[in-house]
Amino acid sequence: MRLDNRISELLAIGASVTANCQSCLQYHVDKARESGASDLDIAEAIEVAKTVRKGAAAKMDLFTSTISKTAPSNAGAPAAGCGCS
Repeated sequence: MRLDNRISELLAIGASVTANCQSCLQYHVDKARESGASDLDIAEAIEVAKTVRKGAAAKMDLFTSTISKTAPSNAGAPAAGCGCS
């Protein structure tokens, strides 16, 4: 079974919101509309994504508070890992 384009774009809207990518969000909103999604569909996808993002951020805040209490500071060290710095 394959998801139709409308559902795929609504999922992409959710991913764009949780990734905090404004250009991705605009692209996928436009594509969702082209695929037949209503403004209500899009608004619902955005609200669900914001709820997921809020929960994830709260968990990350809790996790980072435990890390910052136990990990030595690496100020000035080169970035490693995912390259977000």
